[in-house]
Amino acid sequence: MTLAVTLAVFAPAAISAAASAGAVQNSTPKPTIVFVHGAFADSSGWNQETADLQHRGYPVIAAPNPLRGLTSDADYIRSILKTISGPIVLVGHSYGGAVITNAARGVNNVKALVYIGAYVPDNGESLATVLNPKKYPGSLLGPGTTLIRPAPNPTAPQGQDADIYVKPEDFRAVFAADVPRNTAALMAATQRPLAYTAQTEPSGEPAWKTVPSWDLITLNDKAIPPAGQRFMAERAHARIETVNSSHAVMVSHPEAVEHIILDAVRRTG
Repeated sequence: MTLAVTLAVFAPAAISAAASAGAVQNSTPKPTIVFVHGAFADSSGWNQETADLQHRGYPVIAAPNPLRGLTSDADYIRSILKTISGPIVLVGHSYGGAVITNAARGVNNVKALVYIGAYVPDNGESLATVLNPKKYPGSLLGPGTTLIRPAPNPTAPQGQDADIYVKPEDFRAVFAADVPRNTAALMAATQRPLAYTAQTEPSGEPAWKTVPSWDLITLNDKAIPPAGQRFMAERAHARIETVNSSHAVMVSHPEAVEHIILDAVRRTG
């Protein structure tokens, strides 16, 4: 197949038709579990949860979160959700919580939002403003533990942005204190950066105002303070569970993540 023919196959009309056909074929009595990772991570963080839930018979999508801008990231995740015809349980970790808060808006078959050590912003709040560090201290994320690299970003003003990384030498302490050192070193080396635009862009009207929510609070978290997590979860009227975990709970405590997801499935099924 030539490149020209390949591109023609994926013209907008063909994509729409394929999505519609795929949505019909994907019809299932079990909800589709859609995972959305956060900053300094990628979809592989959900590997254990994905394998276990697939073994239980659930369709799973571990969506790639672009980490470029809150609006554009949410639009991208929403485009995936719209290809799924059956019920959806939407799961977000860290910055991914802000993304699902916006991505689920207007997608009526999202039956539950599950926040995992996550940001749960309200309208007009950004990652940079939702938690006052004086009121909710304890995060190790900051100038001393991060590094900045200039980067192009089409969603940023003038197309130029800055990518934020956790310094490799600080990654385990900030993100993954209860993960084996070798695993944490691999996570640090393969981390995906968060664009400054994504950190500072205000959130829109939150889906948690209309969609039932669950929240797993990570009590040993050094990225998002647990007290701040609880404030956001209670404000969203989420069903709350807790786990003695670092921020990398999806890697260190997959069973706790699966437990709260299955609770959401049971209560919304």
